[in-house]
Amino acid sequence: MYKLFIAISLFTNIFSASARVDGKTREFYSIRIYQLKNAEQEARVDNYLQHAFLPALHRMGIADVGVFKPVGNDTASVRRIYVLIPFKSLEQFTGLSAALAKDAQYLSDGKDYLDASYDQAPYDRIESILLQAFPDMPRHNVPAALQGPRAERVYELRSYEGPTEKYFANKVHMFNEGGEIPLFQRLGFNAVFYASVLSGSNMPNLMYMTSFDNMASREQHWKTFSADPAWKQLSGSPQYQHNVSHIDIVFLHPTEYSEL
Repeated sequence: MYKLFIAISLFTNIFSASARVDGKTREFYSIRIYQLKNAEQEARVDNYLQHAFLPALHRMGIADVGVFKPVGNDTASVRRIYVLIPFKSLEQFTGLSAALAKDAQYLSDGKDYLDASYDQAPYDRIESILLQAFPDMPRHNVPAALQGPRAERVYELRSYEGPTEKYFANKVHMFNEGGEIPLFQRLGFNAVFYASVLSGSNMPNLMYMTSFDNMASREQHWKTFSADPAWKQLSGSPQYQHNVSHIDIVFLHPTEYSEL
């Protein structure tokens, strides 16, 4: 009964919208995934994001918006654009649409996208994921340590699903109290965020993003991680067994106008 109480408490704390850590409010993140069928749609969405959407977010005090495309996007049958938006509060997230609707500059700059006809839609569909930052990294990080050419940089977006809410809470605990985040920091993974998914299609799950100068750097970092004694001890702990049922990994390149 005590273990069950602990698990429920962990799960409740994960999804607490008012949680604060060392006086810092945990950020919320929105990940929008645009699904596109051709280069024309991709160009229209790029133009909208760069010249209308991101400037409008800046006017609202929202910065460090990341815009990414999967490695090999140009040859994919379904093209995608990933947009990562950090929010200071849940209210800022819920008020976004209303604020945009009142922004005359945004409505003008985004006219080609916003007023598109039904038979000339700029995208096929949009997937939206809402997340809240982990306690041990309550705010996002701009990976200033990256030195490689922008076109070669790799951002790795990972999603870890848990078999049940209890196991999911256990994996979140592993990242925070268990020490997995400090391990990533020590090994130089240049994490952008770690967060629990509040609303999405693959719950219960957590997501995090790390960044590297190039794919070779990514491979070397994970090789070092796998061999690290601290990881071997943590992953072998009886406390943290069977807490991941499925992993999705997406490799992304930043667009030229991405702020991350």
